[in-house]
Amino acid sequence: MLSRVAENLYWMARYIERAEDTARLLSVNTHLMLDLPRHLPLGWAPLIEMTGTLDAFNARHTSFDERSVMHFLCADAENGSSILSALASARENLRTTRDVVPREIWEEVNQLYLSVADHAENGVSPRRRDAFLKNVIRGCQTLTGLIEGTLSHGPARTFIKLGRQLERADMTTRIVDVRSASLLPQNPEELLPFENLQWMSVLKSLTAYQMYRQQVRLRVRGPDVLRFLLQDPHLPRSIACSLETLGHELQLLPRQDRVAATVSLVRADVVDADIQALAHSPSKLHAFVDELQIGFAAIHDTLSATYFVNGDGVPRVTQRQTQSHVGDHDND
Repeated sequence: MLSRVAENLYWMARYIERAEDTARLLSVNTHLMLDLPRHLPLGWAPLIEMTGTLDAFNARHTSFDERSVMHFLCADAENGSSILSALASARENLRTTRDVVPREIWEEVNQLYLSVADHAENGVSPRRRDAFLKNVIRGCQTLTGLIEGTLSHGPARTFIKLGRQLERADMTTRIVDVRSASLLPQNPEELLPFENLQWMSVLKSLTAYQMYRQQVRLRVRGPDVLRFLLQDPHLPRSIACSLETLGHELQLLPRQDRVAATVSLVRADVVDADIQALAHSPSKLHAFVDELQIGFAAIHDTLSATYFVNGDGVPRVTQRQTQSHVGDHDND
């Protein structure tokens, strides 16, 4: 497979995963804000932090009000992490390589983008928001199903899965980091009655609530949620599972030794983490997530240097605060 084709498929998968994850975040946060008392200082700012777009948002907006955040993350064409931009980038990456995938996959990507663009042009009003976000989530899940059910096992499928799993692990760490911080405000007594509700929202943001209840069989508690989302080997969106899948897919490619070794090192850090210590120290948890983000950047850079035409092996991310998403791709 040509390296440019492999790179485009990898980024197509990352952008589709990004659009789905962002839509789910917005949907869950909308319902959480309705369930919590208005005086609790949670708001919409954490969503900007999760997507790593704080500087870009502040450059164009003066407050983290609901309308500004929703437009910025749903329909702002200048925000590379918005749902509209992610789907536009996915469409463009696939457009130039669509001959290597079944036609149905291209048609679904194209149709999803056009639908979102139409909504964006007309504005995503609060009344239409729920239907809009559900449409994005279901469209992205339909694409995942089409890829799994129609694309032959080969290099194209492998690079798509690599992109999806790395983007998924990246978003999971962001959600865990930012939401965990919001559960530790200056006045613990005030938020204590709602701690359970907020940890539930963390799980729902990753479609993990029901699986958590089946697996853990206890009330929703912070340390148990962290352990489940970081280390559970069976949850598709846990970091350990995503990295395990990455490692498995890499075995299907030639020259995978360096990338596989990097994945193994990052996964070992996750599996060996002391969850109790992280759960009781926000600073330790934040530092741990920063190290994971650096590890994800190393995986991306090694992968790029090994397989992609523009790979130079030079890490492009050293601090999580300066990135939008790990190794963001600029289309030609």
